[in-house]
Amino acid sequence: MENKSLNRNLHAAKNSKKDEFYTQLSDIEKELKHYKDHFKGKVVLCNCDDPRVSNFFHYFSHNFEGLGLKKLITTCYKNQNRDLFSEHTSENAIYLEYYGDKNNNNVPDVDEIGTIPLKGDGDFRSDECIKLLKSADIVVTNPPFSLFREYVAQLIKYDKKFIIIGHQNAITYKEIFKLIKENRLWLGNGFSGGAAHFINNSYEDYATAGDHKEGMIRVSGVVWFTNLDFQKRHESLILYKTYSLKEFATYDNYDAINVDVTKDIPMDYAGVMGVPVTFLDKYNPEQFEILGITDRGNEWGLKTKEYTLDDVPNPGDLNRRAAIKTGDTYKATYARLLIRKKNKGA
Repeated sequence: MENKSLNRNLHAAKNSKKDEFYTQLSDIEKELKHYKDHFKGKVVLCNCDDPRVSNFFHYFSHNFEGLGLKKLITTCYKNQNRDLFSEHTSENAIYLEYYGDKNNNNVPDVDEIGTIPLKGDGDFRSDECIKLLKSADIVVTNPPFSLFREYVAQLIKYDKKFIIIGHQNAITYKEIFKLIKENRLWLGNGFSGGAAHFINNSYEDYATAGDHKEGMIRVSGVVWFTNLDFQKRHESLILYKTYSLKEFATYDNYDAINVDVTKDIPMDYAGVMGVPVTFLDKYNPEQFEILGITDRGNEWGLKTKEYTLDDVPNPGDLNRRAAIKTGDTYKATYARLLIRKKNKGA
């Protein structure tokens, strides 16, 4: 039921563009504590939130001095639907500027926050919002799911550091995977259990009673994407299994073995391995190299054969993904990252 509800919500978000899932303060605090050293003297931009109800603005404004920030900017999209971006209809798009506490009460007071109207609607792709982006050092926000490719492309174009929320399905996007492969983007510390509750009243919450939170929606498979370095990224995965032909099948159409669970990566295998995309939670670029992804067909140069109707009744999935052959039966796996160990003793 959970997977079905997730697909319903993500498809609904894509179709209706009602995909602003407001992030809990507790989740923001748990993630950003891993990057505190990056913020000193920096301008932070939160450009996909209504700053008047945003927990990103709350976090940075209340921790401004502790983080040593230079400036905080948040933008607000002009809301045409009260359920779309906030609980309140916004007559004008605005952005807020905050330079820190001025009266020493350790609270961001109203008169300390600059409120500036925007000429346009506050869309992150508009010229005036791009100007704000150019002035920032680090972008931290929860961008719309339906515009994730375009949003990340803009961050890369303007060479920005970022910590943003997305769905793990984005890993398989051609544009996103290329950045992961080149070590220009990676996963952050992550949500507990790979799921999070977001403040959103647009969709029915299908979470079980024990995991239901009033006025919120549970979404599984959400992750943090970043290009800021942090300690966990350099922790090596402890390997304990040994390779055997019986346990690790070789793909029929890729020169690699199949590993169904990340923790089962064999410590003594030096060749290419296909692992679940959740491997990225444990990825250390000093321990492994990422060579390709089976969801991208021939693009990454590791495929060894193409199936036709003469081989199998339905070659589509087999040509798009890694296939395991048992006797006369073929089975397409889920998307697999193709990796190789850099150090045999790792």
